[in-house]
Amino acid sequence: MKSIFFIFIFIIFAVIGAFLYFNNDKTISSSKVIIKGKEFNAEIANSAEDKQTGLAKYNKINDNFMMVFPFNKKGYYTFWMKDMKFSIDIIYVADNKVVDIFKNVPFPKKESENLPRYTSSLPADTVLEINAGLFDKYGFKIGDSIKITY
Repeated sequence: MKSIFFIFIFIIFAVIGAFLYFNNDKTISSSKVIIKGKEFNAEIANSAEDKQTGLAKYNKINDNFMMVFPFNKKGYYTFWMKDMKFSIDIIYVADNKVVDIFKNVPFPKKESENLPRYTSSLPADTVLEINAGLFDKYGFKIGDSIKITY
């Protein structure tokens, strides 16, 4: 009787473990990004949920951290500041070069359904978000090369 009980417990744990393993799509991928010799630690927003949330899940970030939003093809991707708690620079990248920038994008002071949208003027395949002011502080410019190690 005890052996049946232990087998039953084992099966329950195996099922729970399998469920958690196969349903865990929240794995955070990390990376390094280099722009003009300045290295950043980066979190990759791989899933649609990660791309929708972006940096809004943080109260603040360090100046050596950014979020990377990779896309499968070039396009005009639109970002907004929903639920953000700090201002950022939004950097649009195509073929590993900066193609557009929105500097010092302010976080919303109150909830609003009419938040501004930010869309690149040129097609991009990657978007980067960093703390506001860093684009100018480090002297980054449109046309700068970017290296992302996944």
